[in-house]
Amino acid sequence: MYTIVDIETSGPGNKITEISIFKHDGLQIIDEFTSLVNPETYIPDYITALTGIDNYMVAKAPTFPEVAQAILDITEETIFVAHSVNFDYNAIRNEFKAIGIDFRRKKLCTVRLSRKLIPGHKSYSLGKICAALDISINGRHRARGDAEATVILFEKLLNTEASEIVFNDFLKKSSKEATLPPHLPSAVFDGIPNEAGIYYFKNKKGKVIYVGKAKDLKKRVLGHFYNKTEKELNLCRETADIDFELSGSEFIALLMENAAIKKYFPEFNQASKRNPKTYAIFKFEDRNGIIHLAYNTLKAIPCPLLTFYNITDCRQFLERLCMEYELCPKYCHLQEGVAQCSHYLIKTCQGICIEKEPIKLYNERVQKAIKNTIENTKDVIIKQKGRHADEEAFVLLKNGLYMGYGFVDKSEQITSQEDLENYLIPQKDNADIQKIIRSKLVDL
Repeated sequence: MYTIVDIETSGPGNKITEISIFKHDGLQIIDEFTSLVNPETYIPDYITALTGIDNYMVAKAPTFPEVAQAILDITEETIFVAHSVNFDYNAIRNEFKAIGIDFRRKKLCTVRLSRKLIPGHKSYSLGKICAALDISINGRHRARGDAEATVILFEKLLNTEASEIVFNDFLKKSSKEATLPPHLPSAVFDGIPNEAGIYYFKNKKGKVIYVGKAKDLKKRVLGHFYNKTEKELNLCRETADIDFELSGSEFIALLMENAAIKKYFPEFNQASKRNPKTYAIFKFEDRNGIIHLAYNTLKAIPCPLLTFYNITDCRQFLERLCMEYELCPKYCHLQEGVAQCSHYLIKTCQGICIEKEPIKLYNERVQKAIKNTIENTKDVIIKQKGRHADEEAFVLLKNGLYMGYGFVDKSEQITSQEDLENYLIPQKDNADIQKIIRSKLVDL
């Protein structure tokens, strides 16, 4: 026994505004339940433009708790069928959850069934597949019209050669067919390995819409399909393909994920999209021979001494240098447009700004500060597990800057950092990357 279901919702929050259910015994329709539903929330204009359902229409309609028993009764001991089944099923299940009822039914998706039983169509959206199969829809984007069309499609699928085998396979507990996104071929998911790396969710046009990382790619990707949040449901509805890259380790996967998000700006990724300004400290000598320390954005500096990812950290570092090496705040550009320094925090200036200290002595302290600063940011190589047993991976930092990562076959003879850099995959440094690396260095 089957129940073929379609719903319309309010958009944000996916509160049900209309529901239509046809009970089917495998030969014909034997019962129907159709009703508008008061979502008890505002229906946006763009939803009304799509469905024709407005706030006035549902004002006197029953609420979901008032139709809940009818839904339970008609779907009891049936297989829940819908086009893109997870959307309809999860919206109904969430409505039941809100009133303390655990709604569970076996599921079948007519999108995935169509892909399997009638392959070769350009699109399997309800409108496109019905047009291709000459199924008329009387009332598109209304629950009853879409549900009736889905019934006709479902009957065609039932009568397709090998349908019994496919239906039984889809209904097995071990099958992921009812869980996978409707537009994602199962062969794509089956090709994802249980290894560390990053993955790209793509829509029908091949555009990257989400990037993630994982120690176990297949397990993490599958987790998206079990997640019932509105964001994850929308992501799954859009997903038509998944690519992946192996990383060998979760640490390198984190670095790869950050770079990919900043490259593609996927609509379903919230964090790590920003590319904050990078600042750097540099030195120069004025016409009097005094060495200045100053800061500016990294792209404006040809030879940076040290980089920072916010201006506050940059200034605070210069303040510490001033106090530790008795430098002048004026010549460290912590004070601008003053004849002599009068910094509220730094009182250790030896008087270079009022010509009380020889330039040579002052410059020696500046050079010492620079030398010690650079020496304290030595090159770092972080070794990691490779993507397979015969490979090793590494992450390279030079003078505190993240240079990138690389993979080296274990048979290669690496005797110097220069040899290693031949395998480097160059990457951009940023504040998020530095945070990831600092956390890793603490653990080493």
